[in-house]
Amino acid sequence: MELKSTLEGIEGTFWSRHSNPKSGWSRTVLLPVILYATYRRNWNVAAVAAVFTLLNPILFSPPKNEDAWMTRVVLAERWWKERGNGVIGLTYPTVLNAVNVPVTAYAVVAAYRQRPLRAALAGVASMALKLWYVAALVREYDAETKTAP
Repeated sequence: MELKSTLEGIEGTFWSRHSNPKSGWSRTVLLPVILYATYRRNWNVAAVAAVFTLLNPILFSPPKNEDAWMTRVVLAERWWKERGNGVIGLTYPTVLNAVNVPVTAYAVVAAYRQRPLRAALAGVASMALKLWYVAALVREYDAETKTAP
């Protein structure tokens, strides 16, 4: 029982720190950096991006409030996952995230094959799908969690 509460505490700390808007907004540059590193074959930049991806959710302190849109993005993602929503079933908005997987993979492959226009277009499409997905999550989260005064 103690292990379970410890894991829940760690998970809570992870989500609260990750909900800092600096965490979310700084992650938006990761795909362009990864595509650049792949295109240029700069594996040092790719490694730094990978390490930053892993450390980012714990680098920032918890936000002072939940007013920032990016804070609500992270809270909505957690809420969505805790409700049991995932790729299985492909309901809206999860289908947006599912479609994003092959688009992102194509962007990376295009960058590796040094097709800059294709990599850039697929990268933009991937980022647009991700932002569309999280915006839809925030709308659902706000609608469900906001209570009338």
